[in-house]
Amino acid sequence: MSAKRNNSSMQLTRAADYALRVLTFLATEPERERALLPDLAKATASPESFLSKVLQALTKARMVSSRRGKSGGFILLPRGLQASVKDVIEAIDGPIRLNICLSTGRSCPRKNSCVTHPVWIKAQEAMMEVLTSASIADLAGVEDQPASKVVLPILAAKKSVRKRCK
Repeated sequence: MSAKRNNSSMQLTRAADYALRVLTFLATEPERERALLPDLAKATASPESFLSKVLQALTKARMVSSRRGKSGGFILLPRGLQASVKDVIEAIDGPIRLNICLSTGRSCPRKNSCVTHPVWIKAQEAMMEVLTSASIADLAGVEDQPASKVVLPILAAKKSVRKRCK
């Protein structure tokens, strides 16, 4: 094997990377009511067409809300703000498994005699602990603020304006 090899089968997919970028961006932009796809693509250095598919998956996972039309765009939901890195990756790519022998419901015929199986189990547990321990709020540096203050500041501002106008 060449020492220059720089690709790995154990790496984050581009889609999961873009998902983490866009959620973190949305978490750090609380003054925006909704973000448009072109703005999100530019802010996250992601191709618009590909990011659109990522945002569809995040919408399906109820981490973001999307709306079409004049007042359309994407907004981070509380579930997205509280999501762990693991939650986001799994929303995009499905269950995370370091090795196929660790997949739920699969039984490896060599499991009892495989010398590497215990290593894969430890590595999987360590990886899952790290991915579970970091949330979008942590990554965005907004962990001290309640989700409602980060996600819905515009609605609060609109309510206070309405009260003053009455």
